[in-house]
Order: sequence, then structure tokens, then C-alpha cells
Amino acid sequence: MSAVLHPGGHGHGHDDHAHDDHHHAPHGWRRWVFATNHKDIGTLYLLFSFTMLMIGGILALLIRAELFQPGLQFVNPELFNQFTTMHGLIMVFGAIMPAFVGFANWMIPLQIGAGDMAFARMNNFSFWLMIPAALMLVSSFFMPGGAPAAGWTLYAPLTLQMGPSMDAGIFAMHILGASSIMGSINIVVTILNMRAPGMTLMKMPMFVWTWLITAYLLIAVMPVLAGAITMTLTDRHFGTSFFNPAGGGDPVMYQHVFWFFGHPEVYIMILPAFGIVSQIIPAFARKRLFGYASMVYATASIAILSFIVWAHHMYTTGMPLTGQLFFMYATMLISVPTGVKVFNWIATMWRGSMTFETPMLWAVGFIFVFTMGGFTGLILSMAPIDINLQDTYYVVAHFHYVLVAGSLFAMFAGVYYWGPKWTGTMYKEGRGKFHFWGSLVTFNITFFPMHFLGMAGMPRRYADYPLQFADFNMIASIGAFGFGLMQVYFFLFVVVPMMRGNGEKAPQKPWEGAEGLEWEVPSPAPFHTFETPPTLDVTATKVLKF
Repeated sequence: MSAVLHPGGHGHGHDDHAHDDHHHAPHGWRRWVFATNHKDIGTLYLLFSFTMLMIGGILALLIRAELFQPGLQFVNPELFNQFTTMHGLIMVFGAIMPAFVGFANWMIPLQIGAGDMAFARMNNFSFWLMIPAALMLVSSFFMPGGAPAAGWTLYAPLTLQMGPSMDAGIFAMHILGASSIMGSINIVVTILNMRAPGMTLMKMPMFVWTWLITAYLLIAVMPVLAGAITMTLTDRHFGTSFFNPAGGGDPVMYQHVFWFFGHPEVYIMILPAFGIVSQIIPAFARKRLFGYASMVYATASIAILSFIVWAHHMYTTGMPLTGQLFFMYATMLISVPTGVKVFNWIATMWRGSMTFETPMLWAVGFIFVFTMGGFTGLILSMAPIDINLQDTYYVVAHFHYVLVAGSLFAMFAGVYYWGPKWTGTMYKEGRGKFHFWGSLVTFNITFFPMHFLGMAGMPRRYADYPLQFADFNMIASIGAFGFGLMQVYFFLFVVVPMMRGNGEKAPQKPWEGAEGLEWEVPSPAPFHTFETPPTLDVTATKVLKF
């Protein structure tokens, strides 16, 4: 969407001093506690998710420290399993999902020309629900018997045998789920009802499209997770036997219910990443996105297909052969729309006038490493192979390639791309590139050896292992500590200087090829934007008046 802005009555021009007071933004703690402004709430989400990323990262480093060499070094196997469970729960529900909601809060109103989110107070509530949930989750380490140790999937019968921390975990998940549903309703209503005049659905930026589809997915599947963990809770305390074989229940039923949530959840964590990358690549290739309509349809196809592939996590549960075949073919089918996206990104770059500033490096790195994760997923989709690789480090490698190199790399791309618009300060390009190359190299040192460990038969969630796995585990642990240090570097030397304004002032449009309404407001984005909605020419997608 190209846009030529003609400032109107509210003075959203280049050098307008009307915004120096940020429209009398409230100050002090009240501004944040009672925040209803989408930009403030987006900032809160991003800071919360980075905090949780650090907590989850510390748990990951404790896991890798234990696995640095054979034998039990630092923790006993029970505590090790608590670390692996809490690492997964904190990263998925505390780091990745809230970060993407933060991006949605910041960018969707700016990209569609809306003044704010549709339900501003609900937006505030959906954020503040996350704080008690996160505290409940993290404090479970200090409860009798320690934190939940059933894996992040919370499989029965382990969950039926855990101590009181399991109940705290279940309540925390309920609260986080309620927050997600409220945030999603807000996003759907904002996108469908508050677009600038002239912005049809098929003229929306790709990031907005991916979030619209993601929000529908969240509304559809979070209640399924709530049902699964509520049944676990009643099994634990109210004498039901949903998952307890002694009372006629079936633990495998839990797996079916959980993965009916869990597989769309995987796409909830990657579709917004696709949206961010689809914004960045055209900007730095200086070309329109190749095949915009096919990108929209591919995103919708992925979302629909995600509901019929859940049992590919369960090939080893005694599923009949016909079931295995169905889920195998359905899973292989989902790689087609994903391949369409990768093809479109590469076609966008083809013969473009490309430059490789930090956001573009992250986006290209995302395509490269995410594609590797996609290929290992395709390998795991095949039942005969998966039966051998089930619950090994090959699976750990696969989903970290998708979620770390997928979701996290795209988030970093988004921070470098939109950060100057958020803060009004440019980051130092050298620091951004150091963060990128350091992260890319250490990430691959960490997770690439895990493919070989998995193929050699090393099971996951084990605190100890025989000597033949020692070398690759040592390499992976060294890489993990390097990767963790790179993220601390990112916060201290990229994020903090930008937030403090230590650096070159960002122009209104720092990237020459960037298009969209978000580049038509000053940097930093004023506290209130688009009080008068911009009007877009339906044919040329130019802003006519403002």
C-alpha cells in the first residue's frame, strides 16, 4: 500500500511540533496501570514477553548445563523434568504468544488507519491478566513437590500424580487463555470494523491479514485447551475418570483433545511471523509482494488444514493404519501452502534492488532456517519414520527450528523494522548485524547437532545419557550459552539505547522501500494517531485526505 499523506487538521506532518506533548499523555505509573492506548499496551506486552523469554531462557540454560556431559551434574532428574516442563510453558504462553499480541497492538491500528483498538479497556484487562498468571506459573517451583513435571503438553497420567503446583499451572493456563481470547476478539473487531475508508480486505497489509486469521484460530482452540485442563482438574479433585484407566478413562483421549488445540497453536505462533516477514521483504527488495492474493489464501489454507492434522503427534499410540495414513497425507498437504509462502518471498526478492539492513537480514535468515525446520517437519509427518524418531532429540531440533528460528527471528526482524517508528530512535546498524550473525551461528550450533542425537536414538526429557551422545551434547550446550548471551546483548545494546533515545533520530520513514500507513505518522508515533481516519483512493491506494 503506497500512501502519500496530506496532513489535515490534526497536524500529522513531518515537522509538526503539535505532537511534542504527545497529546498530553498521562505520566507516571497511572499511564501504564490504567493504559488504554494501543501503543502503551503493545509496549507492555513486548516488555512482559521479553521478561518471560529471559526466565524461560534461564531454564533452558540450566537444562543445557545439566546435559553438558554425561552423569548427573547439578540437578536431580525430578527437577530436570520440572525445568523442561516450565521452559516449554513459559516460552509458548509467556514469551512467544504475548510478543505477537504486542506487535498486533502496536501495528494493527497504525496499519489500518484506526485511532485505537476497538475495546480499549478490555485490551488493558487482557494484558494485566497475564501478570498474576505468570507469577502463579513461576511460583509453582516453590510449592510442595516443586513445579509441574509432566512436559509442556501436560499429559495424563503424569498430571494426575503431580502435587499442588499442577493446580496452580492449570489455573495459570486458564487465565492466560482468557487473556488470549479477549485479545483475539479485540483484534478481529478492530480489523473488520475500524479500517480506514477505502481499505478493502484485499488491500490490508499482510501482517494484518495473518493476525486476523490467527485471532480466529485462537478463539477456536483456546476453549479446547481449557476443556482438556479442566477435565484434568476434575480427575485430580472431583472423582471423575476422564483420563484415569482405573475408572474407565483413557489417557490417550487427553492427547487427542490436547493436540486438537496444540496443532493450530503451532500455527498461531508462526502465522504472525509470516506477516512480519511479508512486510519486510518487499520493503528491502523495493518491490511489491509477489502474489499477494495467493499469500492470503495460503494463510487461510494453513489455518483450516491445521485442524485436521493433530494426530500426527500420536502415531505411536496404537492408531489404526488408516488413521496413520490420513494424518500423514493431511500433514504433507499442509506443506503446500507453506511452500507457496516461501516461493512468494523468494519471488519478491528475485531481481529486486535489495539492501541488507538488519531487518532484511533477520527476514532472510528466517526464510533459510524456517525452511529447514519445515523440511524436518515433513520428514516427521511420515508415520514409518516418525515411529523411529518419536520423542527423540530430532523432534526437539525440529520444533526449535520452527519456533526459535521461525517465531523469534521474525520478532527480532519486526523490532528492528518498526522499532525506530516506536521509539523515534535508530539503532546502531553494526550492533544489529552483530546480534543477527551471533544469533544465527549460535542457534545452529545449538540445535543442528540435535538432529544427529535424535537419529542416534537419544530420547528427550532425560537428565542423563550414555557416553556416545556426549560430544554433540557438549557442542549444543556451548551454542546455547552463546545464543543466550546474544539476547542479553540485544536488550542492553539495542533495545535500551532505543528506549532511552540514545542514538540518531529516526526519520518518519527510515526505510526507503517501506509502504503503508504506519510510515505516514511522525517518528516516534504520537500518543494519538489517526483521530481523523485517512481516506484511501479505492483504485490507487493513495491517501487522498487526512
